[in-house]
Amino acid sequence: MDRDSTIEAQITAWLATQREAMIEALRQMVDTDGGSYDKAGVDAVGAQVRRFLESHGIPVETIPREKYGDCLRATVANESAAAATGGGNQKRNIVLMGHRDTVFPKGEPQRRPFRIEGDKAFGPGVADMKAGIVMNMFVLAAFAKFGGAPGPLVGLFTGDEEIGSPEGRPVIEAEARQARAVFNSEPGRPSGNVVTGRKGGVFMVMEIEGKAAHSGGNFREGISAIEELARKIQAIHALTDLERGITLNVGLVSGGQSVNTVAPWAQGQIDLRYVEPADRDEIVGKIHEIVAKSFVPGTRATLSVKGEFLPLTQTPASEKLFDLYREAAADTGFTAGGEFSGGCADSGFTSAVGAPTLCAVGPVGGKAHSPEEFLMVDSMVPRAQALARAILRLEKTGL
Repeated sequence: MDRDSTIEAQITAWLATQREAMIEALRQMVDTDGGSYDKAGVDAVGAQVRRFLESHGIPVETIPREKYGDCLRATVANESAAAATGGGNQKRNIVLMGHRDTVFPKGEPQRRPFRIEGDKAFGPGVADMKAGIVMNMFVLAAFAKFGGAPGPLVGLFTGDEEIGSPEGRPVIEAEARQARAVFNSEPGRPSGNVVTGRKGGVFMVMEIEGKAAHSGGNFREGISAIEELARKIQAIHALTDLERGITLNVGLVSGGQSVNTVAPWAQGQIDLRYVEPADRDEIVGKIHEIVAKSFVPGTRATLSVKGEFLPLTQTPASEKLFDLYREAAADTGFTAGGEFSGGCADSGFTSAVGAPTLCAVGPVGGKAHSPEEFLMVDSMVPRAQALARAILRLEKTGL
């Protein structure tokens, strides 16, 4: 058995012994608050990541963020002779990426803590994506223990993906510009597949100003911001073009002063999803036109972008990465095809700056963002093994 095969056997065998340790790390993480707007909670999850990695001799750098969870950057240096003497991509980083924040309100772990029923685990963020964070931790620990990576490994653990990575994005993009390959450990699809393409998304808020008046005694002097909002919603939803993969959804609305007052203000929050990068500017331009137009005379409105994801598009380099992972999965004992997802992720940012990127290599789960969110417990070790195999075999791709 040659050196590479020996290291692969050592790493996959060690990971096979870590199932219960993975579950316990996941239990602690799921039972810790970590909603995107709870910086202290997200950073508490980060402290768990740090303690584990440092206990395996892996240095962890904190990249402070002002409003949301800090970014953590863990490094496993490549000490192999090939990397020490080689050039080119052998010295570029191989990035394992994941986010620690969830969509759930404070106190959710206390209301429904981590539990296992049969072959599934449940709890807030169990699949999206605390299981992926745990998997990355153990894969990094395996390489720290046995070596063998064809380049330096970086574990990037961010804290605000669920709200569009407003503070994490520049860190992610800077890392990706120097990356040889990026594996994003979002949950594997319920089918067992990984994600090879994702939609982009723009999250906007329109604010509408009207004029208050008594709705019974002085109705004619009022200008209803809520009526204007309703008309704008109809116009915005009409931009949906399913054949092109463009969807518009006003998912949150608010407004008004009282039931017997003509509404002086209203707000609508808009979710735009698209496939082709060129469609983004076209549809956002049309939304600006709708917001600028007054359907109800006398109203005024503004539009602001609150968050944005870029699409994950497949390139020849990312196709090579997918083929590599598919082979590694087969050798681990499972089948992993590629899927397109309408959901957004940080992988769009890494892809957009040119890094070969593969998404959803994490443990398999489903029903994210809901009380029914689940993780297939027995997928944790095989997905970790497949990721390790893909890293070890990266040289084969020519990337």
